[in-house]
Amino acid sequence: MNATELAIPGVFVLEPKVFGDERGFFFESFNANVFEQLTGRSTDFVQDNHSRSSRGVLRGLHFQLAPRAQAKLVRVVHGEIFDVAVDVRPESKTFGQWVSQSLSAENKKQMWIPEGFAHGFLTMSETAEVLYKTNGLYAPEFERCVLWNDTSIGIDWPTTEGLVISEKDRAGQALSDCQLV
Repeated sequence: MNATELAIPGVFVLEPKVFGDERGFFFESFNANVFEQLTGRSTDFVQDNHSRSSRGVLRGLHFQLAPRAQAKLVRVVHGEIFDVAVDVRPESKTFGQWVSQSLSAENKKQMWIPEGFAHGFLTMSETAEVLYKTNGLYAPEFERCVLWNDTSIGIDWPTTEGLVISEKDRAGQALSDCQLV
């Protein structure tokens, strides 16, 4: 597995070594020892989530407050998404900045999003199935949502035409108005 740290320290794109032949392919999607060597982080995952979305569905930008903050390891098993992480740590030098990555079943890349980041994605293919592991359980009372199109963040989404966004996500707050601690 290879790891590339993105422009915001602590956010990584992981690329597995894929072994393929006429039967198909095999790869190790997670190995705790390799993960720790590559990212410098040790983690215990406690929840797996699986979503299916149609083209144009935008989910996010979600995060949970401490002490129930979550880190996520995101991958796509069908289709393609434009995956985004936004730094919502008020004390961070990169507060309010974002990074993105195209994740697909074809490229098999994964994105590691540590605690203190809001996460969201836009479905780019006809459908996409996204799996993500978290190191914390879902706790709705600690969940927050930053508005996907907050101009202070300025995410350059591949498209903003015909988006399908839940009422909950439409009600997200500007980063400046969002409770962060």
